[in-house]
Amino acid sequence: MGRGRVQLKRIENKINRQVTFSKRRTGLLKKAHEISVLCDAEVALIVFSYKGKLFEYSTDSCMEKILERYERYSYAERQLTADLNSQENWTLEYNRLKAKVELLQRNLRHYMGEDIDSLSLKELQNLEQQLETALKHIRTRKNQLMYESISELQKKEKAIQEQNSMLAKQIKENEKAVAQQALWEQHNHGTNMSPFLLPQPPLPCPNIG
Repeated sequence: MGRGRVQLKRIENKINRQVTFSKRRTGLLKKAHEISVLCDAEVALIVFSYKGKLFEYSTDSCMEKILERYERYSYAERQLTADLNSQENWTLEYNRLKAKVELLQRNLRHYMGEDIDSLSLKELQNLEQQLETALKHIRTRKNQLMYESISELQKKEKAIQEQNSMLAKQIKENEKAVAQQALWEQHNHGTNMSPFLLPQPPLPCPNIG
């Protein structure tokens, strides 16, 4: 009777788990040694038990050199992958932006009434609706600006009228003050001249006998 497949799952019994770990660890180290000898490969094996105990194996070169080589290789691989991903992302972004620009340029030509021969009836109706909507927004904005301009002009006109009324009132007040000043000066001038205008007595007539 053949040996059945062992189900891979955590061994709950601590003793059985420790025995299995020891057996499998020995076999793993043996396999690592065999592949290094048979295939002339540099092998580094690191195992930590569930209690944290370290078990390791390395070929003739020390563990540090193998790990250093691994770090260089891993870093180079990561850089290459990052560069490829970055280049791929930039290519995708360029193609996306290029397609978007072409779409915008085509829509702009359609809005200008150009290159519309290839459009279907539904596309022409959609284009017409978009233009009507845009024209509606433009007229609404234009009317708003005209209303704001008229309101501003009306405010300026009102302010100028108020300023003119104030100036006219000041002019009338100044004219009234000047007239009163003239009358007052004329009255004072007449009063001051009256003492010097007394009537002269008649000259005596000679009596000729």
